[in-house]
Amino acid sequence: MNDPRIARLADVLVGHSCQLKAGDKVLIEAFDLPDEQLVCRLIEAATRVGATPVVLHKRNAIQRALYQHLTVDAFKLMGELDLAWMERMDAYIGIRGAENSTEMSDVPAEQLDLYQQHWWKPVADVRVKQKRWVVLRYPTPAMAQSAQMSTEAFEDFYFDVCTVDYAQMARDEEPLRERMLAADRVEIRGPGTDLTFSIKDIPVIACSGRRNIPDGEVFTAPVRDSVNGVITYNTPSLYQGTIFNGIRFEFRDGQIIKAECANATDRLNQILDSDPGARYLGEWSLGCNNRVRKPMLDTLFDEKIGGSFHLTPGNAYETADNGNRSRVHWDLVCIQTPEYGGGEVWFDGELLRKDGRFLPDDLQPLNAGLADS
Repeated sequence: MNDPRIARLADVLVGHSCQLKAGDKVLIEAFDLPDEQLVCRLIEAATRVGATPVVLHKRNAIQRALYQHLTVDAFKLMGELDLAWMERMDAYIGIRGAENSTEMSDVPAEQLDLYQQHWWKPVADVRVKQKRWVVLRYPTPAMAQSAQMSTEAFEDFYFDVCTVDYAQMARDEEPLRERMLAADRVEIRGPGTDLTFSIKDIPVIACSGRRNIPDGEVFTAPVRDSVNGVITYNTPSLYQGTIFNGIRFEFRDGQIIKAECANATDRLNQILDSDPGARYLGEWSLGCNNRVRKPMLDTLFDEKIGGSFHLTPGNAYETADNGNRSRVHWDLVCIQTPEYGGGEVWFDGELLRKDGRFLPDDLQPLNAGLADS
């Protein structure tokens, strides 16, 4: 059966996200897909424009076994082999399905750290810095369960969110990008949160379907040593197989000096001690996709929630660089809409967003779809 929504998604990924053209080589890397439809439609769409698709299909259960048992030398070898594939490519499309979203929960932390250091990060550095790329999830019953929806309803939601008018999204985000470029001091207030930092002279990137599907965020990075205060995240996060709830950080001069959470404080601090840069921030972003309204333990969706922001321990992107380097990049989300406790974002003494709603006139298009307060 050919689902026209999948063909539409493939066209978005090939034409808009990766902008494939004749002669390009694109790596399509798929994990735990329940069927072959999207990969087949991507092959068709890529070859239609004269590009050459290369496909890797992986299973998370097999990846788990590798992560559990590989030695340091074996991790290095796998990283070198994947890196050789990536270096030959012009573009990359990564599709993550999941039969079990917590498949990696019993992999020892030390093994996951070896994977991050010797396999994932060397490949990701080349992909992010040198290639056209996009990553996305694929709708599965496991994702529907995390979203507390039926499988059919979740599929409808997924395709609605992932195939939006990204050109219009880019136009709506531009005024926010310009305001962030002009801003210096940011203040964030909310339940358990009173935080200040500077974003002065850091580049700002408006995201509209080029790197993530779905999309809808405008990001920069705090000046590395400028962050002071406390933040309490109200959105659960699934990271390296563990679900973290109620994460709270205290900052002094940019560094996380105290970290705790409701259920896994030791593991939280173990991640933050991966390297010196993991206790500093590498990204700050305002989420503005109002079609995504509630968290579902999936970062690609949760970080785009309208009325949210994410503040990220670890590595900074070179496109919005504050100089912080780490093999950790952990997008942690706080939602500021009224049903999640509200909150405020201030730029240089001006209240920019209150309870998830932008206040300046030029930012009103970003409120489209929000319920009236």
